[in-house]
Amino acid sequence: MGRAAVLAGLAFAGTVVAQLRPQTISSGLENPWGVAFLPNGRFAVTERAGRLRVIAADGKISPPVTGLPAIAAGGQGGLLDVLADSGFEKNRTLYFCFSEPQAGGAANGTALARAQLSEDGAKLDNLRIIFSQQPKVASRNHFGCRIVEARDGTLFLTLGDRYSRKDDAQKLDSHLGKVVRIAKDGTVPKDNPFVGRSGALPEIWSYGHRNGQGATLAPDGRLWMTEHGPQGGDEINVPQAGRNYGWPVITYGENYGGGKIGDGLTASEGMEQPLHYWVPSIAPSGMAFLTSDRYGAGWRGNLFVGSLKFGYLDRIELKDGKVVAEHKLLADGRARIRDVKQGPDGLLYVLTDESDGKLLRLRPD
Repeated sequence: MGRAAVLAGLAFAGTVVAQLRPQTISSGLENPWGVAFLPNGRFAVTERAGRLRVIAADGKISPPVTGLPAIAAGGQGGLLDVLADSGFEKNRTLYFCFSEPQAGGAANGTALARAQLSEDGAKLDNLRIIFSQQPKVASRNHFGCRIVEARDGTLFLTLGDRYSRKDDAQKLDSHLGKVVRIAKDGTVPKDNPFVGRSGALPEIWSYGHRNGQGATLAPDGRLWMTEHGPQGGDEINVPQAGRNYGWPVITYGENYGGGKIGDGLTASEGMEQPLHYWVPSIAPSGMAFLTSDRYGAGWRGNLFVGSLKFGYLDRIELKDGKVVAEHKLLADGRARIRDVKQGPDGLLYVLTDESDGKLLRLRPD
């Protein structure tokens, strides 16, 4: 990474508020996908190929953690997001989502599991799959798979449409193209919007999504997500209970190679508009709100989104819930940014999705 990428002066309201110095904590990770913060400065990091690693505060990478379930690694599938329970220091519980193979078949689907990380970080105990997407599909694409713990302790999970089954995103008897909400034991919260509705799966929170690749809890407690459009039309959405976000009936994108999708609509009654969309696509990935002042007070409340396609970190200014400005950070590095999180120290951490992937700490300098 060149000097220009290492020291990037960044302005807000005409005043330089920070210089970013990306610090490599660890390298040599194979397509890392998700990062979670553990006590004593450690990290849990997933590799898409199907490995979970614990990284020490000094950057040392552990051997693969044992005790994972069978994983259908390939294409966009594998071991994907990971989340440490809010009570991890007491219960040592991790949640992780992955592409789950169908027993005896070629189909697969997104699943969410919980387990306890052993004291030495070497293995997972008491593994339990608490959600399994239905139907299973023979596909290597569009797994979604971001996990967010809400303030009430329930879990949100983003689920892709599996690419070949995009019309299922509008069907309430399918998990494809949805955000689901479950309790930590896998049961369905009684206040989910479709509980008791005939023909609807009770785990569904919102629908009409294409492929949610980023998700985070906003400072006000609401769920925000990014999702990939087709050719153009990547979106930021704020999924609300029972709402329909339109895919594939409405979109600001088009078919790969050109041509409208369906009737070429960008709006339709009863379907929500995105909070923001990108044309052309940036392939948005992980996302995080900055709640600290570590980079100057002007950045507090900004949203950060990784771009896989163009290899930058998008700093997004918001006003009254609307996007008012975007700034490309780390653009000189051209590394696919898969995940971004705010750490317990108030700093931002990113994962680069490469065969020699890195865990970076973004330091103000």
